[in-house]
Amino acid sequence: MLRNIPISVLRTFEAAARTGSFRAAAHELCLSPSAVSHAIRRLEDNLGTALFKRSTRSIALTPAGETLYSHVGRALDELRHGIDLVSSHRPTILRMHSAPSFAAQWLMPRLRRFLETHPQIDLRLAANTEYVRFEYNEFDLDVVYGKPRSEGQVAIPLGRELLTPLCTPEMAERIHGLDDLYRVPLIQSDVKQIRWSGWFEENGLSAPPLRGARFDRSFMAIAAAADGLGVALESTLLAERELASGQLVRPLMQVEREVYYTGHYLTYSRVTRRTHAIGVFRQWLMSELDLPDDTE
Repeated sequence: MLRNIPISVLRTFEAAARTGSFRAAAHELCLSPSAVSHAIRRLEDNLGTALFKRSTRSIALTPAGETLYSHVGRALDELRHGIDLVSSHRPTILRMHSAPSFAAQWLMPRLRRFLETHPQIDLRLAANTEYVRFEYNEFDLDVVYGKPRSEGQVAIPLGRELLTPLCTPEMAERIHGLDDLYRVPLIQSDVKQIRWSGWFEENGLSAPPLRGARFDRSFMAIAAAADGLGVALESTLLAERELASGQLVRPLMQVEREVYYTGHYLTYSRVTRRTHAIGVFRQWLMSELDLPDDTE
């Protein structure tokens, strides 16, 4: 039966069902209202069922029409998406979400390299504290802090991070041993897998009463440490620019028991349609992190 139904007729039906008007569909498709009406009537005759309830001033889908519309709408979306993917004249849109500190501290300084080497990908980046729900089709991939628990997702660990005390060179002159941390302000990060109490425990000490500034994002704690507000317990991955420039140093590098953990994951839906663009970004990301990309 499908061979007897031109795609133009299905497109006409979809426009009429979506707009709720033969006249509006005709305007959208550059046809006359009578042409739209005749096309719908031929489709109904071909299917042997009524698709619209008609009155003098309005139309409404019948139950059969609603069923057909749900399938035709998805089919036309898939067709448009396929055309976009193979078109050489349009870039592939890749909608990415990221944990704010990873985006600000690690991704943004490198993003120019990705955009220059992959001009065929139009990257749209957002960063907030919400977890992405891929079933809503808002984003194609996400970098999250902490292992995601949702089913139906690929979750790729982005390497082990070193969590260590960081401060300015001036403050480091006051810190020669672990006990010296009891005498300097300790910057707190509220949203962390490992906080100061855990770090002190790993190093065989009791945590002191915390009296320093308190932040809920790593990029703010790192900035506060660079401004001399105290010692931050942060990832060297996120603070690599500040460490490279000398704004921050590791005052206990030769003394502490180093604490490593897996902080960030790249995640995307197992049923995503943008497999090629996601694969390109994933390979670039893993290369930048000097990690193997062995994902199937």
